[in-house]
Amino acid sequence: MPFFIAIVLSLLAGAAVPLQAGSNARLGVLLGHPFWATAMSLCVSGAAIAVVMLLIKVPRPNAAALLGAPWWVWLGGLAGVFYITVALMIVPRLGALNFIMAVVVGQLLISVLMDYFGLLGLPRHTPSLQKLIGVSVVLAGFFIASRG
Repeated sequence: MPFFIAIVLSLLAGAAVPLQAGSNARLGVLLGHPFWATAMSLCVSGAAIAVVMLLIKVPRPNAAALLGAPWWVWLGGLAGVFYITVALMIVPRLGALNFIMAVVVGQLLISVLMDYFGLLGLPRHTPSLQKLIGVSVVLAGFFIASRG
């Protein structure tokens, strides 16, 4: 995949995050509890991915590989539930911008650690000074914007 296409898709995925948070927040109000909204959101996600997998004819999974999988392969699902639930409870309080800025800061900080230590089976990447300055600029922007 060309670099430009990867960047555009990443930007679109990023644009989806506040839309998800806002729509799930309203869903939580309508259903009467944040956990119902989380469950409904995940059901919609499950149905959507099932349709996509059927359309592109994804082969059956290698279920036997799960027996030897490390414990942390399940963190993605838990992180998804945590994110959705926190987002739908916090977005109405902080607003979409402050929430997403805090999410981005959290993503950057854990990403630096994941790269540096090679966590979750990822290859190790020592962050360059340029990357650390970039993260610092985002942190500064977050502190400036969240105080206003």
